[in-house]
Amino acid sequence: MALLPILRFPDVRLKKVAAPVTHIDDSIRKLAADMAETMYEAPGIGLAATQVDVHKRLIVIDTSEDKSDLRVFINPVLDSLEGSQTGEEGCLSVPGIYDKVERAERVTVHFLDLEGKKQSITTDGLLAVCIQHEIDHLDGIVFVDHLSQLKQVRIKSRLVKQSRVTA
Repeated sequence: MALLPILRFPDVRLKKVAAPVTHIDDSIRKLAADMAETMYEAPGIGLAATQVDVHKRLIVIDTSEDKSDLRVFINPVLDSLEGSQTGEEGCLSVPGIYDKVERAERVTVHFLDLEGKKQSITTDGLLAVCIQHEIDHLDGIVFVDHLSQLKQVRIKSRLVKQSRVTA
């Protein structure tokens, strides 16, 4: 396994819409394993392939406290969105920035697993938020896109300034 570089907002590659995975093979399984290792190391609870500059519809999520519940979603599709909740979100591509985002409270998602089998789950809470957040990435949406224009400009300026300081 290998750690992958995570793209940072406002990198334009984060706006690219990911293509469906057409064939699940060892390269996809390796990508999922590398993404999981990268997510855990960062540390985070979710990572979309878009964030590591691979524009395929693949996400990894683990919302457990002890990193024991890794979930891999290939070609995820939100089928049902119910209710509404607002909570603070952060993102590995937008380090150090947190803000409130409104999301559905309960979701049903259909996807393929690493064996290519069709799966479906209905969930709520943190997992539901994380699924929505990561699917947004696959659609070229970063969580700051849900915020006001003013907040987006401030966040972009802050991150650009930080990148100049660390460069």
